[in-house]
Amino acid sequence: MTVAYSRADWASAFRNVGQELTGATLKATSGSIPKELEGTLYRNGPGRLERGGHWVHHPFDGDGMVTALRFHHQGVELSNRFVRTEGWLAEEKANKVLYRGVFGSKKPGGLLANAFDLRLKNIANTHVVRLGDQLLALWEAAEPYALDPISLETKGLCLLDGVLKPGEAFSAHPRFDPGHHGKEKMVTFGVKTGPRSSIRLMEFACKADPSNGIKAGQLLHDRQDTFPGFAFLHDFAITPNWAVFLQNAIAFNPLPFVFGQKGAAQCLQSKAGGEAQFWLIPRAEGAHAGEQPRLIPAPAGFVFHHLNAWEDGNNLMVESIYYADFPSIGPDQDFREVDFDLIPEGLLERCSINLETNSVETERLSERCCEFAMVNPHKEGEKARYGWMAIAEREQGNAPLQAIKKLDLFNGSKHIWSAGPKGFVSEPIMVPRPDSAIEDDGWVLCIVWNGARCASDLVILNAADLSEEAIVELPLAIPYGLHGSWVDA
Repeated sequence: MTVAYSRADWASAFRNVGQELTGATLKATSGSIPKELEGTLYRNGPGRLERGGHWVHHPFDGDGMVTALRFHHQGVELSNRFVRTEGWLAEEKANKVLYRGVFGSKKPGGLLANAFDLRLKNIANTHVVRLGDQLLALWEAAEPYALDPISLETKGLCLLDGVLKPGEAFSAHPRFDPGHHGKEKMVTFGVKTGPRSSIRLMEFACKADPSNGIKAGQLLHDRQDTFPGFAFLHDFAITPNWAVFLQNAIAFNPLPFVFGQKGAAQCLQSKAGGEAQFWLIPRAEGAHAGEQPRLIPAPAGFVFHHLNAWEDGNNLMVESIYYADFPSIGPDQDFREVDFDLIPEGLLERCSINLETNSVETERLSERCCEFAMVNPHKEGEKARYGWMAIAEREQGNAPLQAIKKLDLFNGSKHIWSAGPKGFVSEPIMVPRPDSAIEDDGWVLCIVWNGARCASDLVILNAADLSEEAIVELPLAIPYGLHGSWVDA
């Protein structure tokens, strides 16, 4: 099948970020920046993919770099900083690669240099969120790193006032409860894996409540549950009553990792005939508080990300992006030469879980390859009509993400904005218009790799119809990122 993109344009985004900017003033190249848009768009992702001529095997192993785009009445300012993790500082000083990577990156020196070295560098490259007065750079296998929200300077490892133990895993995909039980909360988790896996579910206050002695960022609820089987969990979903986890049918054989042949993530493999499960953990202030979790068989397939979850009587609805199998890059493959046709595409599906019969029905919501989907943040955990997501240009099959889609989850109608043929999109962030009760009233912000000029653009779209409001050319070449968040001014 003929593709609409150039592989050279797509691959040109894989590079090191060569500069750190502070408050660089930006102006719209086309259109105009909405005056009501006031706040900060934070983005995180791999900013260093090569050191001393030694490339990572997979971009997910790159060192984290946080970008902040601050919107105010005078315009937009851009700042960016590498997260100065212990590993980044050590490699900067040595000017060479000192650590292996989870997704297959190796130290120079072959098997002898990598075998039995099980140290993992906290790369803090996956997400960035504001909690209280701290900005947290997240990587799900370890503690967060705290940054100054304004300067982006690294403060150091953050144990959240003693909530975490040194080295304890802290998810890179929290969910923000908009106030289902009267308070806005950040709900998140940590996982310990093994033949049995445990999940620590935590809920933090997003705002201070002096009347109750609650500080912003304070831990409000904490529970731990143990489940049978190995857990590979990147994301989850929430409703007022449930935290929803999907245990993919995945097996983990650590021996190739121990012997230096593969990264830990490359040792994951879908279990033939294995059964996935939904793990439903009752939330502390919900109708099932204090009850034991429920385990319910789930459909076959592999899920990285969920769009949303909501409750409909006795049914729990979970909208997720399903892959036919675990997508991975083998030890001998170059990620810049990946054959998209050999990797399963992600497709949006809705599972209806009957909480009385423990049965599940599945409905396909879209046939277009997609990733990085979100609803209006005010509808998190509720029945939302609209979802915004990154999609491929081609109607079917896998391909680079080059467009943004707004999907009506009720009737299937859609709007599409395309960056093709030379543009490649990252995660879209939907920002509601202040004080508006209309679900699709607001903007969609997206960092786009512009292959024509080998740099990045900020694209601002009208959330209702994805009409283009402004394009801002950035004075920075930012590799494809992972997750980001919006913080109101």
